[in-house]
Amino acid sequence: MKKFGLVGAGGYIAPRHMKAIKETGNDLVAALDKNDSVGIIDSYFPYADFFTEFERFDRHLEKLKRKHEGIDYLSICSPNYLHDSHIRFGLRLGAEVICEKPLVLNPWNIEALQEIEKEMGKKVNTILQLRLHPAVKELKEKIKSSYQKKYDVDLAYITSRGKWYFTSWKGDIQKSGGIATNIGVHFYDLLSWLFGPVVNNIVHIQKEDRVAGFLEYEKARVRYFLSINEETLPDEIKATGKKTYRRMLIDGEEFEFSDGFGDLHTSSYKEILTGNGFGLEESINSIQTVYEIRNSSPVGLIGDYHPFAQ
Repeated sequence: MKKFGLVGAGGYIAPRHMKAIKETGNDLVAALDKNDSVGIIDSYFPYADFFTEFERFDRHLEKLKRKHEGIDYLSICSPNYLHDSHIRFGLRLGAEVICEKPLVLNPWNIEALQEIEKEMGKKVNTILQLRLHPAVKELKEKIKSSYQKKYDVDLAYITSRGKWYFTSWKGDIQKSGGIATNIGVHFYDLLSWLFGPVVNNIVHIQKEDRVAGFLEYEKARVRYFLSINEETLPDEIKATGKKTYRRMLIDGEEFEFSDGFGDLHTSSYKEILTGNGFGLEESINSIQTVYEIRNSSPVGLIGDYHPFAQ
């Protein structure tokens, strides 16, 4: 049984990490969040120590370390802009790290973390759960064995968010990285994993609630549209009352991967615990992509843009 610490216990994604720790037969010994609405912990680890101040959390884990009872892993579910700092904290504690995506906001942060990783002899793992989806793995093998030079891909992802979003850290581009980073980084990782490195990166529209553009990969041309504004949902989806829309077309055929998301964090933890987690190097392509998108000047509706961009 491995001992875990958790940063960001009050966040949306934290319960998936608690569930994964529990289902892999391990123990959460300490958790941190500045907010104390974390009753979900009772469903998994009611005896875990909980802190609302980082300094006390730090002191507690340091005491455990000195008593040779320190944590083996630190799981990080904190706001995006704090990931880099919290990863460093975990490594300096002598723990392996498991961090939610985006791993960091800037490509050069990864290079700095690689140095600390080597110094401490511990690994930083990131959650790239779409790579573990059975349908995605099957698609990768199909692409790998295909002689087709370029695929045409349309990707649309709309996940409605209310006014709270813009008041929270997620609405601050300096903290979240903007829409492309906050809701899209796992799709960009998926695309680069499937189709190779980015050759061309054009942004057509970039606003606080949506981003649309064109990405050319080694083996694909991709038009994408990401949004948190429910007004951008297709009319047929609005009519059903649904608030989320996800669709990927590859050469005009729909690639269905909506099902099977529920257990992918547990699958990720299983891989990490056996030494097969996705490391720092695995995140470089997607972090570079979202960094370039965030810092690009939109060209408007010219060229090959996604139909939803209108």
